[in-house]
This record gives sequence, structure tokens and C-alpha cells, in this order.
Amino acid sequence: MENIAGVLAISAVAYAIGGFPTGLLVGRLLFGVDIRKHGSGNIGSTNVLRTLGWQWGLIVQVVDILKGVMAVTLIPALLAPTGAGGWEITHVRIAAGVAAVTGHCWPIWTGFRGGKGVNTAAGVLAVLAPVELLLGLGGFALALLMSGYVSLGSLTAAVLVPLAIAIRLGWVPAAASPLFWGTTLIALLVIIRHRDNIIRLLKGTEHRFHSVWLLGRLRQQVRRGVQ
Repeated sequence: MENIAGVLAISAVAYAIGGFPTGLLVGRLLFGVDIRKHGSGNIGSTNVLRTLGWQWGLIVQVVDILKGVMAVTLIPALLAPTGAGGWEITHVRIAAGVAAVTGHCWPIWTGFRGGKGVNTAAGVLAVLAPVELLLGLGGFALALLMSGYVSLGSLTAAVLVPLAIAIRLGWVPAAASPLFWGTTLIALLVIIRHRDNIIRLLKGTEHRFHSVWLLGRLRQQVRRGVQ
């Protein structure tokens, strides 16, 4: 592939992989339910966890993460081993990663009603920016423990990753870095998909993650330590 059509083809395949509706299929095939009609109406792992149980939520989470990993490793390697249209393979992977997250958020298979993009984004970033992903996961865990809001943890991680890349590269070099802009675009996709959560957070009506007893205990210990 020696032109832009190659990048578009890779991105289209990545979009299709990212859009694989894991949560919806688990609900329908194993429980005979449409997960979109329960809980938050989302097909992501958090709603599956709350609706079908933590085991199935974990399975959906792992598969959705692997979708992101596959999009930026296997697909570009198979379709564009030396790049496309003069693009470096890293740039091709960034394009594929953005496409995969877009597919997870707005999959064509389900009428463009998808997940929040967090797990697939984590899979993409595990390959493209593993150190910054770890920082984002740390921010996620801290925000979740302190507040009990999964959505706030996800938003915190989304903001931290491109910010960490900008700090590592320097603000001026980051402005010319496809990795910075790719991760910034992924963060924006995640934030857009969390717009309802943001409104509920501002109103104080967001759903807290109360289903895990250990989470409450850990949050209490963290607050005591801060005090």
C-alpha cells in the first residue's frame, strides 16, 4: 500500500474491530437480554458488571482492551508492514488506534450506540504510550477511590495521558507530535462519550460504584491517610 488509501483501509478495519459489540453479545447470547435496555443502557464493561455480574464485566473489559491492542499491532503489521503512502508505521498505528476507539464508541453494528471507549483506548495506549497509560491508570484509581465515581476516574485518566506526553516531550515538540495529537483526540472521544456523566457529576446525581465492598474500605483508608 503506497498511498492514503492504504491508511484508510487500515483505519476501516480497525474501526470494525473496535466496534465489535462485546457487551451486547454477552448479554444476548448468554442471558437473552439486551444490555442496552438495562442499567445505564451502555454496552461497556461497567454496565455489564452492574447488570450481569463482575465476572462478565471483567470478560467484556478484557476483550474490549484486546480490541485496542489488535488494532494497533496486528492489523497494521498485516496490512502495512512498511507503512502506507510514506507514513511511518507508528503514524499508521496511531490512525488505527483512533479508528478503533471511534468504532467502540459509535459501532455501525449497533446503530452507532456503543461504549464509552475507555477499555479500547487502554488497549491502544498500552502499545503506543505504556508509561503514560500507567500514569493515567494511577489517576483513574485515585479518583475512583476518593469519589466512588467510575466516570470521574475515566475522565481523569483521559486527561492525564496526553498531558503526560506533552510534559515528557515538551510543549513545543508535542505540538508537532502525532502521538500527542492522537492521544488528545482519543481523550476527546472519551470525554464526548461521557457528556451525560459530566452533567450528572455537576448535578450531583451520578451513580456511585457501591457494588464492591473493598472499594468503600479502601476509600475510607485513603481519606484517613489524607486527614
